[in-house]
Amino acid sequence: MEITRLAASLLALTLVGCQATAGNTRPDASNPFSLPYGEWRFSFVTPQALPSLVTFASILDTDDIVYQFNTLDGTQDNPDSVGKWSQHIRRSSVTWNKAKHPPKAMVFCWDSVIDMKVYETSISFPQSVWEKMIAPADHKNRRGTEVYYDTMIIGLAPEGKVTVWLQDVGNYPNYRVTPSSIKTLSGEQLDICKGITKHPNGYKYYGETPDF
Repeated sequence: MEITRLAASLLALTLVGCQATAGNTRPDASNPFSLPYGEWRFSFVTPQALPSLVTFASILDTDDIVYQFNTLDGTQDNPDSVGKWSQHIRRSSVTWNKAKHPPKAMVFCWDSVIDMKVYETSISFPQSVWEKMIAPADHKNRRGTEVYYDTMIIGLAPEGKVTVWLQDVGNYPNYRVTPSSIKTLSGEQLDICKGITKHPNGYKYYGETPDF
């Protein structure tokens, strides 16, 4: 399925109210990609002093459930990512950004303050990513317990550039995800994200951003 058709399908499902709830999920035994740890999490990050804000997200998981997120955990800047992304970005506290099964696809809207525009990014994920998320890593944490890739880190950079990792632990670098497809739209091309912004009156640089 083309990424644009996938985005449209996600939006249609969301509008008819098919987001995940406790009452419409099927038993885990019906899904070969059930997670051994309950829920996976996702988090959005930016390079230092190059702020962006994710305003809406929708996920289609491997159980064909669509989640919509109008309330999301904050988009954090990473002080170790200056000029290039750190390979050791960590995010431990996630409240809202969670789903029950690995993602088939994701669509999200984001305000790039540094670019002063809205972006719409659509990503589809291959089966290899689902398999990575349900299997333990080939190393353990410092307590000697199994490590799972239960957190997806999504990096938002200027010019609408998006990078995805699965978070690791300790000194191990994050696992770089290669999506099946990824596309970012802006301006007149916006579809799902048209009119979705936290900056309806325009953008203004703040904090350390003017120095960059």
